Amino acid sequence: MKKLSTILVGIVGILSIIFLVVIIGAGDDAIKAGESSGAVNTFMYLAYAILIVTIALVLVFTLKGLFTNSASLKSALIGAGAFLAVLVISYAVSGGDTREYLYGGVPATDGESHMVGAGIVAFYILMAGTVVAMLLAGVKKLFNK
Repeated sequence: MKKLSTILVGIVGILSIIFLVVIIGAGDDAIKAGESSGAVNTFMYLAYAILIVTIALVLVFTLKGLFTNSASLKSALIGAGAFLAVLVISYAVSGGDTREYLYGGVPATDGESHMVGAGIVAFYILMAGTVVAMLLAGVKKLFNK
């Protein structure tokens, strides 16, 4: 199985290089003028297909690994629960902004502003948690020598 996946990865890599050379060889002007739009579209659809297959395989093997090992399933569920808790706390803490923001010339709604604020707060919480975890790991490593 590993040998087959290595061969497939090599084939996709070689095809990608060939497609890149063809697209670059066509030039920007030809692509903008639509002269090589057929080739570009074909390569885009191929890239979409490869992306979908890759995502499907990642999901299948991840779920297989989770359900065959109960310890990893428990760990994954704890991690997902903690992440969900961070998102809920971020949404509860953040408030709508009273200023008016334009997005593409259209004013952002209060809900959109609230979601953006929640995303920023979640980013700060996760960043702080990462820094604390790194510091604790460093301190633990110092004392375990």
